Amino acid sequence: MGVDYYNILKVNRNASDDDLKKSYRRLAMKWHPDKNPNNKKEAEAKFKQISEAYEVLSDPQKRAVYDQYGEEGLKGVPPPGSGSNFSNGNSSGQNDFHFNPRNAEDIFAEFFGSSPFGFGSMGHGRSMRFQPDSGIFGGFGGPENVFRSYTEGMGAGGGVSRKPAPVESKLACSLEELYTGSTRKMKISRNVVDANGRLMPETEILTIDVKPGWKKGTKITFPDKGNEQVNQLPADLVFVIDEKPHDIYKRDGSDLIVNQKVSLAEALAGTAVNLTTLDGRNLTIPVNDIISPGYEIVIAEEGMPIVKEPGKKGNLRVKFDVKFPARLTSEQRSGIKRILGG
Repeated sequence: MGVDYYNILKVNRNASDDDLKKSYRRLAMKWHPDKNPNNKKEAEAKFKQISEAYEVLSDPQKRAVYDQYGEEGLKGVPPPGSGSNFSNGNSSGQNDFHFNPRNAEDIFAEFFGSSPFGFGSMGHGRSMRFQPDSGIFGGFGGPENVFRSYTEGMGAGGGVSRKPAPVESKLACSLEELYTGSTRKMKISRNVVDANGRLMPETEILTIDVKPGWKKGTKITFPDKGNEQVNQLPADLVFVIDEKPHDIYKRDGSDLIVNQKVSLAEALAGTAVNLTTLDGRNLTIPVNDIISPGYEIVIAEEGMPIVKEPGKKGNLRVKFDVKFPARLTSEQRSGIKRILGG
């Protein structure tokens, strides 16, 4: 069949008109070239494909020809094995059904009234777009400044749809999750605009792959997953990583810190620190040095994973707090003086 318009529009072959409209609205908003300035060439190609697919499948005659004869049928070319009676929906039996796709921006304007990303519809349903290299900006400081000045000066009825500020939500993670990584499923409920312009409730499951080593404040953005409003772009939904307190470990960048209390006898005679790591291993750290107040041991590669350096980890730092006795008996004092020679 060549081009699969159903697959391009993400619908099945029994899709209704409402299904087509809803899918077109979502995909066209996602792939509009003005919304993809860093990937414009690919976006333009996808945007054109989406518009062409919608135009064919939303027209009963074109859809019937496409379903029977495929893409070649729309071009008026008899498919192999069709014989001389191939008519492409024309009762005369002549091959004069030719599909000439409309401008993608014209179809977009029929849905949204004007381009939500530019200066609105400027005749013939097409969006006016400034080209950075056209020299028309002069002393305005570039297209972003022109757009900002233009939109900020317009009232609510100015015809330019503006995107609301992102909606942020905290995603609390344990230190173990941030050490090993995890997959989180988040169920969201939001309002969306259907093909008839009405607000409808919708639920969706979003998947967040928490990467080993992510820090508090890391943001995961889901574009256009906030509530929709009529004639307004949906907001982005942003999850912000938050770190739950841990009973043993504290985080300092890529390092992990453990505060360990030892008795005076242990500080002088030696001891061992036994820990369970964040990934469940048993770690024993012998301490043979004399532990003075503020003493610290650093164990390399036992800290948090470093996101930008796969395979590497920070350090584990064990900080000691020596517990001095509140009082000593005369025998203890004498014994200490005898042993230490004081």
